[in-house]
Amino acid sequence: MKITFLGTGTSQGVPFIGCDCPVCTSADKRNDRLRTSVWIDTPEASVVIDSGPDFRQQMLRYNVRRLDAIVFTHGHKDHVAGMDDVRAYNFHDKKAMNVYADLNTQEVLKREFQYVFQELNYPGIPQVDLNTIDGDNSFNINGLRFNPIKVLHYKMQVLGFRIGDFTYITDANYISPEQLDKAKGSKVLVLNALRHEAHPSHFTLKEAIDVATAVGAENTYFTHISHQLGLHDEVEATLPQGMHLAYDGLTLHL
Repeated sequence: MKITFLGTGTSQGVPFIGCDCPVCTSADKRNDRLRTSVWIDTPEASVVIDSGPDFRQQMLRYNVRRLDAIVFTHGHKDHVAGMDDVRAYNFHDKKAMNVYADLNTQEVLKREFQYVFQELNYPGIPQVDLNTIDGDNSFNINGLRFNPIKVLHYKMQVLGFRIGDFTYITDANYISPEQLDKAKGSKVLVLNALRHEAHPSHFTLKEAIDVATAVGAENTYFTHISHQLGLHDEVEATLPQGMHLAYDGLTLHL
């Protein structure tokens, strides 16, 4: 299983518009962060988790020629805004894109992309097949088994996922002990770490380190990063052994 970080930035990306801070003006490409998304690729399955505003750019940048499904963690704009661009896959594959989302996220998709779901099938609109998921039952996509992990993003339920030895959790500021147990034993944990200062809906770096320590994965990669966290190489040097900052284009093999 190949895992590629398509984007590792927070909702506004890095650089932040109009900002002249050292991170936003850095020449180190690891400090350039598109909106958070990850691509999971096996011989049988090609799946993207979340299609944010940078979805088209990410698909082109990483040459994702085949895509079997998009799995959504939740309905915030920085995670769903790019769904319209599945039209290219509709055209090449001559079939609808499988989309996996819980009922709350489906409501957002139907509101944001109402033209996709209206009775009038206008020529050229995205073709999607909605598959309903929840936080209590696993589901299978071409041999990849997704086990949901329910987390809180302020007061909103967001779904993380464990796929074999890989656990992916973004946009969280609280994970119950029962849900955290689902991540234990993972070889790789991905977890959001927005910045150093407290935030109402995201883990700080210190909070994310504490959660990662509790999980005890062989390697942890932090994502959904703001320019406020600091320069990649400087922050990376402070992290405990086995913990790293993810960056756009980072590829793992499990």
